[in-house]
Amino acid sequence: MIPGPQRTVLIGILCAVAGSAVFSINDLAIKALSSDYALHQVILTRSLISLCCLALIIWLTGTGFAQLRTRRRGPHLLRVGFVLVSNVTYFLGLAALPLADAVAIAFVSPLLVTGLSVIFLGEKVGPRRWAAVAVGLLGVIIMLRPGAGAIQPAAILVLISALTYAAANMMTRHMRVTESAFAMNFYVQLGFIVVSTAMGLTVGNGSLAGAADPSLAFLFRAWIWPPVADWPAFLATGMSVAVGGLLISQAYRTVEAAVVAPFEYTAMPLAIFWGVVVFGTWPDLTAAFGIALICGAGLYTAWRETAKKKERLA
Repeated sequence: MIPGPQRTVLIGILCAVAGSAVFSINDLAIKALSSDYALHQVILTRSLISLCCLALIIWLTGTGFAQLRTRRRGPHLLRVGFVLVSNVTYFLGLAALPLADAVAIAFVSPLLVTGLSVIFLGEKVGPRRWAAVAVGLLGVIIMLRPGAGAIQPAAILVLISALTYAAANMMTRHMRVTESAFAMNFYVQLGFIVVSTAMGLTVGNGSLAGAADPSLAFLFRAWIWPPVADWPAFLATGMSVAVGGLLISQAYRTVEAAVVAPFEYTAMPLAIFWGVVVFGTWPDLTAAFGIALICGAGLYTAWRETAKKKERLA
């Protein structure tokens, strides 16, 4: 039998791994839809599907809708803001970058979580894990390619996404005692619906469309009715964000942020796989070196945490 504390950590890690794998399907679907649809149309459709999935899961598990009630409107609003900025900036960057490159830059977020967990949660991080954070940040600098003449704006967008995603996970950890994973995801999707509906009512007619930049085109494109062939992609993004969001939220609710964060790197090989199979894009040598540094830093952090726990149990 696995002792209670170790079992909790194991379940949290498994939730992070499974959630990251599920989220890779969301990235794939968003990337596929980004060439034909407006971002706010995709997000609105995704959020409506996601809310239906959450309601179905709550009903099937019998956990009760009462858990969606909250008195912590302020923290929820702040967390929703972080998640909203993180998603929008990530998807705008994803529209212009190869899938594996975008995911790799976004994966500085688990390293940022490691650093922010010290400042905001009082968790202890040793010098070796700080060194891993530094190596990961070096990998991000390589991915940004500052010597190529100009840093690609899409890469900066993904870097902003990583920072706000890390902040959202800090809020998840901060709210874990009083708020369920269902409540956290419910209010996030509700926030997405409000903002994307407002965007659709103001610029959904395509009045600001016409930009050559893929990110801006994705943001301001006119709404269109999706053909039947595209509905599987919309369903995939809605269902994956519902299930993946629950799993990641549960991981950060139950286990220290610095422990959970590195296991989100599960999505990296999947991003490379989807990029090759679906879009026919391989990371070039520079990108591959940056990816290796970022993922290596995260995996070292995971290994170091495991070694420390074994030392404490010895």
